[in-house]
Amino acid sequence: MRSIWNGSVSFGLVSIPVKLMNATESHAISFRQIHVADGGRIRYRKVCELDEEEVPASETVKAYEDADGTVIPVTDEDLASLPLPTAKTIEIEGFVPASAIDPLQLDSAYYLSADGIPAAKPYALLREALRRSGKVAVAKYALRGRERLGMLRVVDDVIAMHGLLWPDEIRAPEGVAPESGVKVRDAELDLADALMNTLGDADMDSLHDDYREAVEELVAAKAAGEPVGEEEAEKPEGKVLDLMAALENSVRAAKESHGEGDGHGGEVADVHHIGSGRGGGTRKSGASSKGAGAKRAAPKKAAAKKAAVKGATAKEKQGAGAEKATAKKATAKKTAAKKPAARKAAAKKTARGTRKRTSA
Repeated sequence: MRSIWNGSVSFGLVSIPVKLMNATESHAISFRQIHVADGGRIRYRKVCELDEEEVPASETVKAYEDADGTVIPVTDEDLASLPLPTAKTIEIEGFVPASAIDPLQLDSAYYLSADGIPAAKPYALLREALRRSGKVAVAKYALRGRERLGMLRVVDDVIAMHGLLWPDEIRAPEGVAPESGVKVRDAELDLADALMNTLGDADMDSLHDDYREAVEELVAAKAAGEPVGEEEAEKPEGKVLDLMAALENSVRAAKESHGEGDGHGGEVADVHHIGSGRGGGTRKSGASSKGAGAKRAAPKKAAAKKAAVKGATAKEKQGAGAEKATAKKATAKKTAAKKPAARKAAAKKTARGTRKRTSA
């Protein structure tokens, strides 16, 4: 892996020379823009809006636009003169439990590699200290012209660093949550739990980008001059009017996809329905629970009856088939027995005729 930054990790008075490398990569397919008429590439050029002439990179500098529209040039030399202690150092500020870091703050991910043989021992020391403590290190570092916040943690035998957004860069979720007054019943939660249990754990290693694969196939087909078939996209369903029915159908579909259930609309989930009392209701018991059990058992009994009828029908068919086969064998035997007798009678007639002709 190619390093994008060289510096050191400051751990108290311990300095660990390190190299910084990107821990992730994008597999997204990139496109160019072309002119439809002739296929020519479309390129962007930097043009000054005053004289409408193209400006080379050597003649461009950064500038800050004030609220009143005033433009203030800021050169690279101006930025380099600012005091930035983390310019070449990842300064560890302290340690916190990993749960104290809000996932909303996570940004880019990097690997830290020990830079040279002398760095191996302090690198391993920091790694094992992080591993044993079960905590992550919070640090400051500078990259691409600005100071950033980072989190150091152990991944296998490597120290990884995640760029973090500053706390004041996280927006408060005001006006995002549904309006107050929405109530979720226990029965609905039971079905949601059943659906979660049926779907099970996500296999992260098996997940892949289906859209990227489809784009690759499309590009390959067009490059080979093959016709591209248009697949109809699934139409989005309307609003869910019956949440309970949607949950039950979801559980049933999930069970069938995992090879569970009979696929005939049988028992969906072990759900205890809730009454309609003011306090959220109480669980039904006694006769009502028996009734529910009877209702759940009814489909099974019906299925058992169908299976019995099918079995009996199959046996009758087998018996009828066996009788037909026996009758065919008996007929064949009779026919086989008749054939030699007919042959003997024909031979006798022929012999008599021959004798008569001879005597004449």
